[in-house]
Amino acid sequence: MPSISPRQPKGKRVSSGVFENVVNPFCGTLCDDLVVERTEAGLKVVKNGCSQSVAGFERKLPPANPSVGGKDVALSKAIEEAARLIGKAKLPLFGGLATDVEGMRAVMALAERASGVVDHALSEAQYRNLKILQTTGWTTTTLAETRNRADLIIIAGSDIHRLHPRFFERIVAPPASMFDVTAPKRTIVFIGKGLDRSGAKGAHIGEVVTLACNDDAAGHIVALLRARLRGFRVTPPKRGGVTLADIDALAERCRKAKYGVVVWAPPALDFAHAELAVEQFTGLVKDLNQTTRFAGLALGGAEGAVTAATVCTWISGYPLRVSYASGAPDYDPYRWTIGRMLKDGEGDVLLWIASISPSLVPPPAKVPTIVLGTPGLALTAPASVFIPVGTPGVDHAGRLIRVDNVVSLPLKDLGRAELPSAAEILSAIEAAL
Repeated sequence: MPSISPRQPKGKRVSSGVFENVVNPFCGTLCDDLVVERTEAGLKVVKNGCSQSVAGFERKLPPANPSVGGKDVALSKAIEEAARLIGKAKLPLFGGLATDVEGMRAVMALAERASGVVDHALSEAQYRNLKILQTTGWTTTTLAETRNRADLIIIAGSDIHRLHPRFFERIVAPPASMFDVTAPKRTIVFIGKGLDRSGAKGAHIGEVVTLACNDDAAGHIVALLRARLRGFRVTPPKRGGVTLADIDALAERCRKAKYGVVVWAPPALDFAHAELAVEQFTGLVKDLNQTTRFAGLALGGAEGAVTAATVCTWISGYPLRVSYASGAPDYDPYRWTIGRMLKDGEGDVLLWIASISPSLVPPPAKVPTIVLGTPGLALTAPASVFIPVGTPGVDHAGRLIRVDNVVSLPLKDLGRAELPSAAEILSAIEAAL
């Protein structure tokens, strides 16, 4: 069995220093301008931080050791037991998947070797997008294009400021654009009730408009907007405080826009058949592209979700919920949903990866559970095997895919802890099979 060595020999790790242009791995937008200082007391975000980055980088790690059945063991023993459990399983499940590009590549290799199923913990939100992408297609843009070119931004049914604290600062209301092409005054429209509008301010922000409806009604409001853009008569909305005059005024703003962007976040659309709302958002983009320029921008992507889906697509041709039980990748977005499989008693071992935040705990399972997790992971019960792993961009270098799916950003090793990466542990488990 290959040995796993610390990233740097003990005693040679730098005890202090300032790291610039640090990527924040704790948010899907991967802001890459942070300044983080390392001292004897730990890491501290000293510039361009947000609540999520401060909580992630400055979290103190509790002591953690590899364990089997709740008892501390040597790392080699934990790897050996994990390999034994996976090796005897008929249908192993590989979930969580909060890791970086290299970790996800190692997941795919191990899943293929072990004839297992691959699914991310947050894929239910992702599939609100994927169902529409697969059935009707869409036109989307990037964070940079939105920042530099949009003159109308419609935020639909999603509290973006809560999910991505720096999105308004960096994308919606930046002090300057890349090519000085930002519209002199950008209009921001919120469709939803109680959405945080505090970030919609600055020299480039003009009108800020709110169509106050419940988040689950945002798709209906956009459907009415599409109808009015086509000149149809519609029944005025009956829910919330949105009037037909509000919808007609928004329709006129859309017609006059030179570059409009509809923004939504699938994790915020947590209601039945939310994919139908996404279908309306993307349909609005298609309609408006007949006469002007419009694009969509889907956010979210925490816990390496976008990275997992992207790497899975590279390797298998399918975006998660893939099984290698037949010896080849088999895609079924219902059958290979790990959450459902565990509830229905399918699968016979679960390997769960949660290397980014301590809150991504595995679901209750009656099968043996192998956890590769950050120290402090809030497990509700001891795992059959637990192996502490480092966080990419904090404890080791790596790469993550940004939420707009256009770039992978390099992550620095800030030297917080001498922990192996998930990729190293997964490769060692595969080698031990």
